[in-house]
Amino acid sequence: MSSTTVRPVHTVQELREQVATWRVRGERIALVPTMGALHAGHMALVTAALAHAERVVVSIFVNPTQFAPTEDLSRYPRTLQADLEKAAMAGADLAFVPDVAEMYPAGFATTISLSGPALGLETDFRPTHFAGVATVVAKLLIQAEPDIAMFGEKDYQQLQVVTRMARDLDMPVRIIGVPTLRDPDGLALSSRNIYLSPQERNVAPVLYRALSAAASEITGGADVAASVARARQTVIAAGFELHYLDARHAETLAPIATPAEGPIRLLVAAQLGATRLIDNVAVPA
Repeated sequence: MSSTTVRPVHTVQELREQVATWRVRGERIALVPTMGALHAGHMALVTAALAHAERVVVSIFVNPTQFAPTEDLSRYPRTLQADLEKAAMAGADLAFVPDVAEMYPAGFATTISLSGPALGLETDFRPTHFAGVATVVAKLLIQAEPDIAMFGEKDYQQLQVVTRMARDLDMPVRIIGVPTLRDPDGLALSSRNIYLSPQERNVAPVLYRALSAAASEITGGADVAASVARARQTVIAAGFELHYLDARHAETLAPIATPAEGPIRLLVAAQLGATRLIDNVAVPA
């Protein structure tokens, strides 16, 4: 490893050989799965991982199976050299950078079937998305054999899907969610934010403001449905094409009508110009 970048490995065999070396030393291993285009949010995942493990592997793989034919696979940002530098700055030890043939060799025919927290919200708009996410994450967890794996809370439904999958399949890994990192105006950090025009970037924080206002109202005793309806109108009035803005149980992601039914998470997805943004906030008890 150089002083400025993390050493990349490109095959499962190379990854496993390095992990085995760390295992012999009794070192705990963390995995931070990413699709690259690393930003401060990803680096925060590495920092959080170092609080739980001696070694951190960052995977960088733009996973084609979680993109629908109409989505932005071809234009998804790919910045490998910068990613390796940022991973090193954050303290990662190794980057796993497979190509598509390494992850999905000829004849690959297996996917993971999902229910529970995978139902609704994102799958109403991207029906095959979480099957692709779960399959690639399962492969990464098997390949790297980490003790822990870090996922950002910005992709909250994904976090719940992966947590449920690891639990249901008895995977010997602890899934840890890391709070969303935001710009000062509240916009959640995302690799897709680079697609926003300057005008759209000024509008984008409305998502977080609308969610936060609804969460505050609900905590103060307001009706959940009414608060959610006001938040939806705020988002639409700002110029978004709203896909969903819903109140869900924070663990199961089942629809929820009152705080008495369990902890609430507010989740939103909306299109602003050519960019689809997602966000979520917890409703304080």
